[in-house]
Amino acid sequence: MDVQFIADADGNPQYAVIPYADYFRMLLQTAEYDDENEDDWERIDKESGTDDGVGLPNDVCSIMTYENVSLQAAWRILRGLSQQEVADKLGISQSAVSQLEALDSRPQKRTREKLAAIYGCTQEQISLYFPKEG
Repeated sequence: MDVQFIADADGNPQYAVIPYADYFRMLLQTAEYDDENEDDWERIDKESGTDDGVGLPNDVCSIMTYENVSLQAAWRILRGLSQQEVADKLGISQSAVSQLEALDSRPQKRTREKLAAIYGCTQEQISLYFPKEG
């Protein structure tokens, strides 16, 4: 397909120009999809989980997404704390806090309770899972 791009003064693409025949073909393809006909929809069963009712503040989710950090780290960042400050409150080393913030970390119940108290949230909001040890 022949495509021409129209850029702004800084060279950033703003528009794409394509041949009319290609445009018309794409338009017909989108018209073929009828999203209002529920008979064509696939049914996907919902799997219920223990964390279904647990909500997270949008700010925590944004920090996790844009800074690519774990849930525990996002709460710490949201509260404006350093790893050292959290370590001091927990009575552990900064490197131990770093390990708690690893994506595969599974803090014990007592640690989750302490973190929740520090961050002002619930235990479920810290981990969004219930480990085997309770």
